[in-house]
Amino acid sequence: MTQVVFSAQTLATLNNSNSCYGFVIPNYNHHLVITETIESLLAFNLPIILVDDGSNQETQQVLQAIDEKYPEVQLIRRDKNGGKGAAVQTGLAAAIKAGWSHVLQVDADGQHDLNDVSRMIKQSLDNPFALISGQPVYDDSISKGRYYGRFITHFWVYIETLSTDIKDSMCGFRVYPLGSYQQLVQSTTLGNKMDFDIEVMVKLHWLDVPIIFVPTQVKYPENGISHFNVFDDNVLISLMHTRLFFGMLLRLPKLIWRKFRPAQHKAVK
Repeated sequence: MTQVVFSAQTLATLNNSNSCYGFVIPNYNHHLVITETIESLLAFNLPIILVDDGSNQETQQVLQAIDEKYPEVQLIRRDKNGGKGAAVQTGLAAAIKAGWSHVLQVDADGQHDLNDVSRMIKQSLDNPFALISGQPVYDDSISKGRYYGRFITHFWVYIETLSTDIKDSMCGFRVYPLGSYQQLVQSTTLGNKMDFDIEVMVKLHWLDVPIIFVPTQVKYPENGISHFNVFDDNVLISLMHTRLFFGMLLRLPKLIWRKFRPAQHKAVK
């Protein structure tokens, strides 16, 4: 199990703040490392919402055991698999209902470096209205196709926001300010599958939510399970970028104005 702890300064700041933080973990058939991930996150003494997105029987049993063993964990089961985006949105809605102010989203497959949780929460405490996101630093475990394919999305996101504020829109390791997220979902719909992470970040940027990136190691475990469907999800993401492009055109005057306003009002990088 990865040994992770809050820095003393971050813990003191969190205890003295009026904010309420917790973790949301979407899970679909990830049973190999989820127990280790949960046990590592328990060191932060924060509540955890674990969303079962219609997993198989083996995974359901693992998640049920976690739910029964750890009172800090709230297990939410979705009857049918709806996709990563649907699972995250289910978790965020539950967090809002519970009165949380911020959610740290963590993937269930063990690819995120949980030692950076403290750094990300510190950034969020210092910038409570900002979206805090991991900026991946990859090792050799990432395939060349996956690595270079991300640059296609980076290119389109630069166009859709008319900026380079968003360094990486595909990392699922991030802290959401729930007030801004709630404002967003009251006025738009978001993708339910692999398009969610990209779309929600672009649309929060359109709302002028500051975005701060924290470099973080990302690795793909040898026994990891990927639910990315090369054909279906690439088509889905392409359609999403088409919608976002036309959404950018509708917001063109506002986005151009942002580029020339005083520096202190621009999004934090």
